[in-house]
Amino acid sequence: MADRDIYRAYNFILDLGAGPVGYFTEVTGLAVDIEAIDYREGGAAPAVRKLAGRVRYGDVTMRWGLTESRDLWAWLMTAAAGQVERRHLSVILVSPGGAELTRWNLTDAWPRSWRGAELNAMGNDVAIETLVFACEGIDRA
Repeated sequence: MADRDIYRAYNFILDLGAGPVGYFTEVTGLAVDIEAIDYREGGAAPAVRKLAGRVRYGDVTMRWGLTESRDLWAWLMTAAAGQVERRHLSVILVSPGGAELTRWNLTDAWPRSWRGAELNAMGNDVAIETLVFACEGIDRA
């Protein structure tokens, strides 16, 4: 059954709307939380009901190997200058052959935090940068 195959979590890309930006080493924080509001009905109702409240979308953290591309840096610096540019972006999970398996579309996302690579002259690790995006919606397509 093809629709029951489990996807592997190691091959994904980021699309900023103008095509893929690159491959990332880690994406975390894809989350939707719905607030549960306790409500006790009048009368002799012994149970507390749970009502759905506000929806909150998690901040999405992406880590990638440092390259010469400055697209994400330029977008971050625009926000740092007080001109937040919201974009619709997608995290795309792809098969080992490169075919799209599924995607998560982030609505009105903008970069809110960056951490530079840890540099160590005694090591031989890949230089990994971290960027955190705030968003106002997540949809799985």
